Formats: sequence, structure tokens, C-alpha cells
Amino acid sequence: METRQRQEENARQQKETARQMKENQQETERFLKENAAALNKQIGSLTNLFGDFTVGMIIPKINDKFYDLGLVFPEASPNRTFNDRENGLAFEIDIMLENGDKAMLIEVKTKLTVERINKHIERLEKMRRYADTHGDSEPKVRRTFLGAVAGFAISDEVREVALKEGFYLIESSGENFNITPPNNKPKEW
Repeated sequence: METRQRQEENARQQKETARQMKENQQETERFLKENAAALNKQIGSLTNLFGDFTVGMIIPKINDKFYDLGLVFPEASPNRTFNDRENGLAFEIDIMLENGDKAMLIEVKTKLTVERINKHIERLEKMRRYADTHGDSEPKVRRTFLGAVAGFAISDEVREVALKEGFYLIESSGENFNITPPNNKPKEW
């Protein structure tokens, strides 16, 4: 008799525990639904902050690093925005290096992906169109645009794609970073 009472009590406690777990799960799901926008905004702010930190680490030495590769860029500008809504050309460049006849557009990501490389190709194409529609289409003033991608986490596959696409690859190396030129001639836009 005593064993049967214990079994019934255990069964009742298991049902109660299951009910409480289900209630807690529903409450957690409700909380996440109600606060998803705020959580996404906070995560986005954190990502932007880390991106700004990454750009801030690269910018002070980037001109010297490219100079060592034979490219002279006296100007380095972070977070350049271009906005030509009439022609559907609105975009931002993480770092833009410039001299009279060339500009290097650098995309900086914590984790570089093939998708980000493809988006940077689109950005460079937009930059070419933007420059052409704003007086940069004459042969004697037409600038050449080059591309570079930077990241702290870069897989072998992504590294290979970036170099194959004609990008300079900027990778962290301890407290510094290294630039690897493209496999062949850098792609020009």
C-alpha cells in the first residue's frame, strides 16, 4: 500500500513539474516575442561598436601597409557615405583610401564571409557608376577603384575567394594586421 502511495505521489509531482516547465517555456517565448526588437537593436549596437573598434584598429596603419606594397594613399577616411537617390546609388564604405588617380574601398567585418565579398563587389560596381555620373567618366580624370576586404575571422575558403576575386586581403595578426595582394592582378573598377 505504501509503495502504491509513493508511486501516485511521484506521478502527481512529475505532472506538476511538467506543467511548470511548460508554463516557464511559454513565459520565456512570450518574453522573447515581446522584446525581440529591443534585443535585436542591442545586438546591432554591439555589432556596430565592434565594427567601429575594428576600423579604428586598422586606420592608423593602413596607409603605411599599402605603401609597403607600392600603393600610395595619402588620404584615409572611415565610414564614407555616398547618396545619389536619383540614380539609386546609396551606399557606405567602411574605409576609403584615396590619391589622385586611385581609390581603395575597404570592407571591414569581424567575420568575413563569401556573401560579404559578393556585397563588396556590388558596392564597388555602385561606386564606379556613382563616380561616372558625378564627373569621373572622362578618360583623363577617371579614377581606378580597387577593393580590399578585412576580417578577424576568415576561413580558408573565404580567403581563397577574396584573393581570386582580385581583392587585397587584410587579416589580423596578433596585435597587428597583414595585407595579402590578390592572386593575380588586382581587379579594377
